[in-house]
Amino acid sequence: MHDETTAIHGGYQGDSTRAVAVPIYQTVAHDFIDADHAAALFDLELPGFHYNRINNPTNDVLERRMAALEGGRAALAVASGAAAVSYSVLTVASPGSNLVIAPQLYGATFTYFVHVLPTYGIEPRLAVDDRAESLARLIDDRTCAVFCESVGNPAGNVVDLEAVARVAHRNGVPLIVDNTVATPFMLKPISHGADVVVHSLTKFVGGHGTTLGGVLVDSGEFPWSAHPDRFPQFNQPEPAFHDVVFARDFPERAFAVRARSVMLRNTGATLAPMNAFLLLQGLESLAARLERHERNARAVARFLDADPRVAWVSFAGFSDHPYYELAQRYLKGRVPSIVTFGVAGGYEAGLSLFNSLELFKRLVNLGDAKSLVAHPASTTHRQLRPAELAAAGILPETIRLSIGLEHPDDLCADLDQALARVTET
Repeated sequence: MHDETTAIHGGYQGDSTRAVAVPIYQTVAHDFIDADHAAALFDLELPGFHYNRINNPTNDVLERRMAALEGGRAALAVASGAAAVSYSVLTVASPGSNLVIAPQLYGATFTYFVHVLPTYGIEPRLAVDDRAESLARLIDDRTCAVFCESVGNPAGNVVDLEAVARVAHRNGVPLIVDNTVATPFMLKPISHGADVVVHSLTKFVGGHGTTLGGVLVDSGEFPWSAHPDRFPQFNQPEPAFHDVVFARDFPERAFAVRARSVMLRNTGATLAPMNAFLLLQGLESLAARLERHERNARAVARFLDADPRVAWVSFAGFSDHPYYELAQRYLKGRVPSIVTFGVAGGYEAGLSLFNSLELFKRLVNLGDAKSLVAHPASTTHRQLRPAELAAAGILPETIRLSIGLEHPDDLCADLDQALARVTET
C-alpha cells in the first residue's frame, strides 16, 4: 500500500467486535489459558499479550503501522521520544563502549548523550560535523553505534545517510537515525542504510500537542551474529530474559525484541494505550497535514528572506542552502516545515523577537497544528557552551519556527509586527 493508505489501515485487521477504529485496550494484563500458555508467552514462543508494561494490543497496531511506514521488520512504542533515543543506545551499548554522534542534535538528546551516558560508562564522541569522514575518524573497536538526526533540529542540516551507513557498516556498527523532523513521508532512512530509526511521535505524528510518545523501528538487517565480540548482549544467553539469544532466536528482529524484553520490561517507559490511540488518530491525517505544513513554511521562509530586517534565513527549500542538494536527493524535493532565522543584535535581539510574537506559541515542541517559536540558545540548548552551540548549528540570535496549519498571511503578519518591535529597540 502507499504511505497514505498505510497510515490509516496498516497493522489492523479488526477484532471480534469489527470495530473500525482501533480499540483502546485499557487493561493492565491479559488472562492466560493455562500454565503452559503463560510459559510460552513469557519465553516468546507464542505471540500474544500478558502484561501491558511490555506490550498492549492498541500499542501493537501503532508499532506495526510505524514499522510498515519506515520499511522495518518490527517496532517498539515507548512513552516519549526521549525514551526512544535512550533505549536505542542502551540496547546496543555496554560499559566501556562509545557512541559516535553527528553534532546537530535536539537539545535534550545532546544533554542525554553528553551528560548522562558517561554515568553509565558509555563515552559520547561528537564529531566536528555530520560528514561521513568526520564520523569515521571517531569509530574504533569499542564503538557500539553511530547516531544522527536525518534532519537536524533545529539546525536543518540533512545528513548523507548512505555515506554514513557505509562508514558504520564497514566498521561493523549499526547506524541509528532520529527521523522525527522528516517523518517517513519525506524520508525513509532504512532504505538508505539505517539499521534503527527512532521518532518522537509527540511531534508530527501526534500533530496536536496533546500526546507524548516515541517509537524505535528495527530494520532487521544488521548482522548482529557477525559481531559476537562487539555485541555479546545479542550473541550470548540473556540472563535477564530466560537465556534467550537474540541474534540466534530472532535474527530478523533481534534489536526490537531485546529493546522490549530487556529495556522496556525492566525500566518501564511504557506508552499508555490511550496515548497510542491518540497517536494513531494523528497518524491518519499526517500526509494531509504535511502538505499544508510545507506550503505554509515555504511562504513564511520567502517572506523572511525578502525582509531587510532579517539578517539571515536557513531553509532547506532555498537553492543557496548548504544542504539543498542533499535535501533534493533524500527528501525528493520536499522540505520539513522548520524555518530558522536571525536578526542583527545577537542573543538579546533573539530574545526580543521571541518575546514579541503574538500568534506563534512560545514553547519547545514542533510538528504541531499550531505554529510554534523557540529561541534555542535560551531554552532547548541553553546548557551548551558557545563552541557546542556552533557545532549544533545554533547562533545566539537563532529563532526556530515550526510552521503550523494557520493561514500563512496571518503568520507573516505576526512576524512583521515582531520584527518592527525589534527594529525599534
